Amino acid sequence: MRHMETATDTPWLDADQQRVWRAFLGGTTVLMDRLDRDLRTQHGLSMPEYEILVRLSEAPSRSIRMAELADAVSHSRSRVTHTIARLEREGIVLRGQSSDDGRGVSATLTDQGFAVLEAAAHTHVRGVHDYLIAASSPGDLTAMGTIMESVLQTLQGRKF
Repeated sequence: MRHMETATDTPWLDADQQRVWRAFLGGTTVLMDRLDRDLRTQHGLSMPEYEILVRLSEAPSRSIRMAELADAVSHSRSRVTHTIARLEREGIVLRGQSSDDGRGVSATLTDQGFAVLEAAAHTHVRGVHDYLIAASSPGDLTAMGTIMESVLQTLQGRKF
């Protein structure tokens, strides 16, 4: 029988923890919205599309199996398939049989797609710098990196 949580099992947040949690939620939401808006208005790309292009650009031959790409960007396979279909219509990505064994489908970043990514990268990195890096001390950035790496290690692979 599964353990049912009771009110006494819940580790309620104290006032400082609640303040930090709400600042994290608000800050990440506003930051991601602003980065997304900048990419959309200047390059016609969403943040998830940009992240896919980055992953493809870093892969050998700028190509990744669709299933691996979905895992890498932490999106469902159907969401990645839909996103890749849009990018393919724009000539940014091509889909084809996996070169490994021919059984899977891979996405490959086209030369046009790489040019789109190169232009968008300047906008994205400038935004990350202006909206996050410039507003943080080196110690704060180190602490945030440590915390988020720990969160990733703790939650990656868990199914809820």
